[in-house]
Amino acid sequence: MIAIAAGSLALTGCSKNEGGKSGKDSKKDQKEAAVQSKAVTYVDAAGSTGPAKDVPGAKPGGTITVYQEAGLSHLDPAQIYVSDAGQVANLLFRRLTQFQEDDKGNVSVVGDLATDSGKSSEGGKTWTFTLKDGIKDENGNPITSADVRHSVERLYAKFVFDGPTYLQTWLSGADYRKALPGGGFDGKHLPASVLDTPDDKTVVFHFDQPRPDLPQTLAMAGYSIVPAKGDTKERYEKKPVATGPYKIAENKAGKTLKLVKNTNWDPKTDSVRHQYVDGFTIQFGVTESTQTKRLIADEGDNKNAIQLTNGVEATQIQDVINNPEASKRTVKGYQPYVMTLTFNLDRVKDKKVREAVTYAVNSKSLIAGEGGAYGGDVAPNYFAPTLPGYEPSYDPYGRLKTPQGNIAKAKEILKSVPAAEKKIVFAYANSEAGQKRKVAIEDALTKVGFDVVAKEVDAASYYEQIGKLKNPYDAYITGWGQDWPSPGTVVTPIYDGSQVFDGSSNYSHVKDPKVDALIKKALTQNPTDAAKTWKEAHHYLLENVIPAAPLWYTKQFQISGSNVGGARYGSVSSLIDITRLYLKS
Repeated sequence: MIAIAAGSLALTGCSKNEGGKSGKDSKKDQKEAAVQSKAVTYVDAAGSTGPAKDVPGAKPGGTITVYQEAGLSHLDPAQIYVSDAGQVANLLFRRLTQFQEDDKGNVSVVGDLATDSGKSSEGGKTWTFTLKDGIKDENGNPITSADVRHSVERLYAKFVFDGPTYLQTWLSGADYRKALPGGGFDGKHLPASVLDTPDDKTVVFHFDQPRPDLPQTLAMAGYSIVPAKGDTKERYEKKPVATGPYKIAENKAGKTLKLVKNTNWDPKTDSVRHQYVDGFTIQFGVTESTQTKRLIADEGDNKNAIQLTNGVEATQIQDVINNPEASKRTVKGYQPYVMTLTFNLDRVKDKKVREAVTYAVNSKSLIAGEGGAYGGDVAPNYFAPTLPGYEPSYDPYGRLKTPQGNIAKAKEILKSVPAAEKKIVFAYANSEAGQKRKVAIEDALTKVGFDVVAKEVDAASYYEQIGKLKNPYDAYITGWGQDWPSPGTVVTPIYDGSQVFDGSSNYSHVKDPKVDALIKKALTQNPTDAAKTWKEAHHYLLENVIPAAPLWYTKQFQISGSNVGGARYGSVSSLIDITRLYLKS
């Protein structure tokens, strides 16, 4: 999935939409998390027709206040690969396909701008999409196949440095930018043998091998449509053109983002989203503890408020749990994210250092800062319980037996390490959650003999900063989860050697021939055989490469105001499902 927002505190429960009673039973939680590991179904035209199914009791009108500590990572859809902007994208932007979720957490792919989830031919090498009638952007311009082509081709432009790269690399290879360096802005286009738009309503993708996951790929926020007429390139971040139920009325970076109804959005064409409220006002810079206090108190405008990606602040969890009125206003769910202490392999070249850190880190302390059992579970490896192929007992570093860290083992490994290599420059986000994590990492590594130099990084641009190849840090906490239920969406984006460049999700800069060979092999296999190959890659990475120390699996626990209706946990976003909210009065 997309990276978890740097300032987010992720918390509790089960993977079903209505949430569970508590987050204390980890084994029960992990069984329920398996709901998210089920393969999604692809839906035909009948199931892709709007309007979306009514939310019981929903009423129109009013404005929802949204609290968020850090500013958004991006607003240009092509750059969106972090959960904060992903939430907002669900209100602003439409894609060719979209994920649809039922009340039991089952997920399917429907046609969004397309009439269905796509039609494949040539054994899955060719995919054809037909656009729905009557789709317009916020300015009233019809969306045509030319806009889809433009949205794909601009991904090749140099100014797009973040965001998913599945589609581009599938179409044009690892060095995809060379295929269209101008990103289509110079009048040059991808050949029809790769991307064809034979008429205004038809889009055809041609791949060199079967791509059965394409409908799920295109449902990602990073592949939302950017209408050609409104594209301002680098400046698009400030005022992107909406195709969803809401549009931007005001954008004060890092302060407020006001969304109002997009009157050119037609509910009859949308089987997923709703437009119950008049708008959303997102307030940035509101700390997680302040959000929680306001929402527990539930006074005034706080009755109409929600949290975006933040959750119930750890020290106030018991205040919520022990308050029946507040507790019933929460949503809970197991997230797909694995939090790791990721090493910059260009700087931390000694494997013994990485091994010692992996033994030393204190998952128990980190999880305590997230809310204890409500915050997450100890991660013994890189695969989350939501992922097919998850091995709960695969624990090569004994994380489950020594969640507080194996101090003796780490010290033993460090004995032969030169003093100069014991200095660790650790980057952390300047958020409440980031501060807690910094203390836990400093404490654990100092105990075994490391000299930790902590460097503060702006939470809003955290992933952008650590995503620079020449970043000045040795280690940083990152969170990654599946883009859809496949280990390939975890191993490939963060450990593929061809993905080492500025803005890539390969934050450790892994370039290992064996890993690359296993990725290439798995991507050409059927799911059963691929599962074995992904397992081999996973074991090799964790035991032989050690690009990161696994820390914890995240859970989510969010609270909203008493006047907010329709709130449920969304297993696709792993946050409150923002597309179905309304105000009760």
